[in-house]
Amino acid sequence: MTQHDTSGPATAAPGHPPPDVTDPPPDLAKAPPGHAGPAAGGPPLRPLDSRPGDGELLAARLVPLRRPGQWVSAAALLVLLAMLVHTLVANDRFQWDVVGHYFLRGSIMHGLLLTLWLTAAVMSSGYLLGIGIAAMRLSGNPVLRGLSFGYVWLIRSVPPLVQLLFWYELASLYPRLSVGVPFGPEFASMGTAHLFSGILAAYVGLTLDVAAFSGEIVRGGILSVDPGQREAARALGLRDGRIFRRIVLPQAMPAIVPASGNLLIGMLKATSIVSVIAVQDLLYSTQLIYNQNFLIMPLLLVATIWYVILTTLLSVGQFYVERHYARGTGRAGRQPSRGLWQVARANLPLFGRTRTDLAGLS
Repeated sequence: MTQHDTSGPATAAPGHPPPDVTDPPPDLAKAPPGHAGPAAGGPPLRPLDSRPGDGELLAARLVPLRRPGQWVSAAALLVLLAMLVHTLVANDRFQWDVVGHYFLRGSIMHGLLLTLWLTAAVMSSGYLLGIGIAAMRLSGNPVLRGLSFGYVWLIRSVPPLVQLLFWYELASLYPRLSVGVPFGPEFASMGTAHLFSGILAAYVGLTLDVAAFSGEIVRGGILSVDPGQREAARALGLRDGRIFRRIVLPQAMPAIVPASGNLLIGMLKATSIVSVIAVQDLLYSTQLIYNQNFLIMPLLLVATIWYVILTTLLSVGQFYVERHYARGTGRAGRQPSRGLWQVARANLPLFGRTRTDLAGLS
């Protein structure tokens, strides 16, 4: 029996081509340059057309987006804020001890109470008139629509300060007011020289101004409701009053409340103009004091701090009222557990927000 030498070149079996000893193993044939295949001790190779599965995507490390511009701008603004705080604390000319001395002074508190009373009275009366004006604007009577449109146009065209001065000086135009038959005899009359005091003129002028703007706010909120819902309610046999209370008004409130809150805050600050007709509000109370001791800036800071406190409280109340009426609209249902600070932080464009749900998967 003859033994064959197995160390030489291998011979092919009959019917098969001889193997090429220069061809690499199948795993190494697919390896990229510089990469060792499984036969050489390297990691297993992945097919070229493979895609990561859902498990690999969910287990991937999320990489936050890099925003160098926002961080640079945030750092610059924080430096400016630190400089502002430093100058408020280090500058002795602000005289914070004087501010603390007059902050709870009796005359200041009296002016603050008058400011709050005037704001509440003007907003209450103005909104009652505004609802009537909105109803006139939406009525089918062309005379009522024309009169309400003319009123809104006139009031919005005249500055509030001019209106205050007009009502305060009404006696120069109409020395006497009378009641009687039109173009006929008079039944009673009274002089207007002492009728319109400063407080009454401020109340009437600001109320008429609020009525014009609140009427447009209410009208816009009602028009934001789809008319098809009224038609559907009428088809169900509901009366107009019930349709307005149960269907129209709840859907109009999310559009009315934000604008009404802004109007309230604006009116609180606008009451400071009554100081020109000698109404002793918060600002006029500080003016009376610094006209005697000439400490202008500290007393203006007293009024400013009180206005900041009041507007902040009103803003917080407006936030919760908006969230209450936004229930069921889709804006409050997505994140019901978010509070005031979370909403403010999420909407602060200075630091930005990172989309961690998509980061690292693109």
